[in-house]
Amino acid sequence: MKHFLKNIFTLLLVLAVAVLCYFKQDWLKEQYRHAKGMYYIYKGDKAYFYDNMGKTLEYYHAGLKLFPKHYEAWFNLGNIYAVHEDYYSAVDAYEHAIEANPKFVMAKMNLGIVYSEDLGFFDEAIVQFDEITKIKLMKLWIPFVYSNVKSIKGNRGIAYFNKGVAWKRKAMYLPQERIYLFNQYLGNAIEAYTKALKLLKKNYDIYYNRAVAHHLRGEYRDAGLDYCKAIDIAPMKFEGHYNLAVLLRQMNRNRDSITELQRAALLISESPSSSSIETTYIFNLLNEVSRRLISSEEYYTQTLSDSAPSNGSYTYVSGKVVSDEDLDKAIYENFKTCSGFAYFKNEDEE
Repeated sequence: MKHFLKNIFTLLLVLAVAVLCYFKQDWLKEQYRHAKGMYYIYKGDKAYFYDNMGKTLEYYHAGLKLFPKHYEAWFNLGNIYAVHEDYYSAVDAYEHAIEANPKFVMAKMNLGIVYSEDLGFFDEAIVQFDEITKIKLMKLWIPFVYSNVKSIKGNRGIAYFNKGVAWKRKAMYLPQERIYLFNQYLGNAIEAYTKALKLLKKNYDIYYNRAVAHHLRGEYRDAGLDYCKAIDIAPMKFEGHYNLAVLLRQMNRNRDSITELQRAALLISESPSSSSIETTYIFNLLNEVSRRLISSEEYYTQTLSDSAPSNGSYTYVSGKVVSDEDLDKAIYENFKTCSGFAYFKNEDEE
């Protein structure tokens, strides 16, 4: 009896498969194409790992021809094109990824970046970043196991930041007959950066870029405060010190400007990626501000790092004596101080 029931079950299973094959032929063929497409995409991933770009593209295209809705493969293909500066092909690949998955945040993010930074299509970029901030994704939190809450929040913050960058670039590339929109576009950039900071609380790039936007609008107090916040977060990046020095020079605060220029000069001279042109420009500006300071009969008595003879275990930093073992920490703390901060803060309070 048991053997008989087993045979009946096998027969029914065979009949079910036969019926499925007869009535669902198109569906089965599609699943076969998808499986074959995923195999080619796997081969493309493997070729990419071994830096064989020819094979990578060949396998990806073969896979996507069989499985055109594989949005991750389109996204990877877009990244490859972007890296190799084939930006229009990258746009096409990212758009296919978004078509297959309209909530694919990273595809929208990369598409917006290519639009803004590589092709100069600022309006199209802003649309992509706006859409990211409006996408509703399910938040999943499993204690001690998994959470996507932080990544969702972070991606929205990055989208607002990139939106600010796009507005700023749009302002900088305005034709002469539309220059009257300059401050308006920069204001839009500042608004986007401010929204980004609500999601990414302590971010050097956001504070620095918002400072630049304020600076370009002639809002020196706001620019100074944001430069100071950026410097406090990342004191060893020369750009914040340099731009603050330029701002202070424009405000005729020459003494403070020299302090920041010296810091920028020291940092850029120690940077392996810096160019001789950048270094020369900073030192020329330092000389110009120094001459201005002397001609105004001010006397600059404190330098960034004044060395004095000692027994070898102590060094002067900003007028203070520190032991050599504490030198790195002392220099770091010194670079975190922001020249002119008290002035900007007082202006803000007024």
